[in-house]
Amino acid sequence: MMIEKYSFGSITINGQEYTKDVIIFPDTVLSPWWREEGHSLSLKDLKEATEAKPSLLIIGTGAYGGMNIPNETLKKLEEKNIDTIFAKTGEAVKLYNEKIQATKKVIACLHLTC
Repeated sequence: MMIEKYSFGSITINGQEYTKDVIIFPDTVLSPWWREEGHSLSLKDLKEATEAKPSLLIIGTGAYGGMNIPNETLKKLEEKNIDTIFAKTGEAVKLYNEKIQATKKVIACLHLTC
């Protein structure tokens, strides 16, 4: 999966445009990706991603970084031995495209707005 374009509220992955938040798996895209509390990320919100046992999880926190990742969520990801990078979504997209070249199982959870 390659991200071809990202702008506020829109992302193009392998030629398909999405206008709702996404989880990008190595062979599929889940959209819309909903969270219990829209702008606060819990481990439960990442269930599909963590069950896939990624070697790297990239989280896009929104165009302006509006999605909060509580320390408790980061701690639980660490306990599951999941390497995690989080950044504003524009930067997360760049990191994802770089990392998929070198890492086998990268999963990205991307908030497209805020």
